[in-house]
Amino acid sequence: METQDTQKETTHIENIDTTKLAQAEMRNNHMNGATGIVVSGLVWLTSSFVAFNYSSKQAVWALLIGGVLIHPLSTIFNKIIGVKGTHSKNNPLANLAMEGTFYMLMCIPLAYGLSLQRIEWFFPAMLMIIGGRYLTFNTIYGNRLFWVLGGILGFAGYILFSLNAKPYISALTGGGIEILFGLFMYLDARRTTTKK
Repeated sequence: METQDTQKETTHIENIDTTKLAQAEMRNNHMNGATGIVVSGLVWLTSSFVAFNYSSKQAVWALLIGGVLIHPLSTIFNKIIGVKGTHSKNNPLANLAMEGTFYMLMCIPLAYGLSLQRIEWFFPAMLMIIGGRYLTFNTIYGNRLFWVLGGILGFAGYILFSLNAKPYISALTGGGIEILFGLFMYLDARRTTTKK
């Protein structure tokens, strides 16, 4: 007969195993989140282009509207390259992904409010908000590189804010960081993802 301590230990091990399986499914089915990162980076680059060639206010809207399109564009991109791009409904980490998205959406009005004070503050604020969201991806995907990505985006946002960088430079920086990390994550996923 199992003691109470042994039962607790068994439950603890089962919970760890469940988390690792859920993370593996997220990594395998979403290519380490690489496609979403690359698409997000392309949205940042588009916003930088708009800021440089048109106006910073239009660039703010380019980033916001483009941000709404990241998930559907990533889904299309996943289909093109043959990535499943979905996870099982009972994956416990799906809720964390959704909660992180809602938290990010709740922070965006703060960044927009800053843009009404000084347009240069919007993009560094968005870098910090998005960087903070990426930190939770370590738990979702079981990949500590997301801590690095989130930290670099947050630090870049702070530096760009301190330098009062022009909007197109801030957006270009965000896009460059995300695309480089996204490509690295894609190559890493190709190397490590279990083929089904």
